[in-house]
Amino acid sequence: MARTDRNDLEAFLAVARERSFTRAAAKLGVSQSALSQTLRGLEARLGLRLLTRTTRSVAPTEAGERLLQTLGPAFDQIDATLAALSAFREKPSGTIRISAGEHPVDTILMPALERLLPDYPDIRVEVDVDNTLTDIVAGRYDAGIRFGEQVAKDMIALRIGPDMRMAVVGAPSYFARRPRPNVPQDLTEHACINIRLPTHGSLYAWELQKGKHEIKVHVEGPLVFNVAPLLLRSALAGLGLACVFEDQVQEHIAEGRLVRVLADWCPPFPGYHLYYPSRRQPTPAFALLVEALRYRG
Repeated sequence: MARTDRNDLEAFLAVARERSFTRAAAKLGVSQSALSQTLRGLEARLGLRLLTRTTRSVAPTEAGERLLQTLGPAFDQIDATLAALSAFREKPSGTIRISAGEHPVDTILMPALERLLPDYPDIRVEVDVDNTLTDIVAGRYDAGIRFGEQVAKDMIALRIGPDMRMAVVGAPSYFARRPRPNVPQDLTEHACINIRLPTHGSLYAWELQKGKHEIKVHVEGPLVFNVAPLLLRSALAGLGLACVFEDQVQEHIAEGRLVRVLADWCPPFPGYHLYYPSRRQPTPAFALLVEALRYRG
């Protein structure tokens, strides 16, 4: 295959996977007009329409879908094999793409990278901070970070953090106006700070448990956010109760800025895991990152 032919096919794969000329052009580092011209030339040489274009979307035709399903895995394998050749270098190198939420990036991933990267300047890590349950295979990520209970069974999962707990907290100024809740049902009488889940678009129902008794409480209050840091800020300001990760509020509780309630209804649950496809051939760079993240507690 001529070099230009492979480049054209890689351009097709980018557009077909991204379903957008704009995103594919940005990913490939070319202009949108040049990419469009490349695809028209490829279709002309093949005598086939590979993409259906509208003003709002791009999608593979039947022929394009077949080409995508055939070439996609093959090109991915070629890329993985080329990346694995870095084992023959004196120093590991290459790019590692990871999808993870804000909290694990801040508390686990960044501390590990701060220890690892100074010794390996040829390793590049691209972190996509995304709180949705991203499909790392479709997104062509090398790995993702999720809670252990959220990892699909066909993935290799590595524990990278301890078990975690949630904490229901409010400011002393808030409790000066309202009594403390003693059971989850009491939360319906309180101003609670909500978060809208990015995956489903619905409000998070507070999941509480004591022994075998589990309950989900759909709370109400004056504020709804889609990012967690604002929950804590609002709770500190006395605007309502928040349900947040325990490690985010321990210092505030110890210093009296927040009061914890319903602690006996917040049991531990499996902490963060690094996960990646079982068929993935780890590169030396990826193996180093795995070891840097491995939980040894």
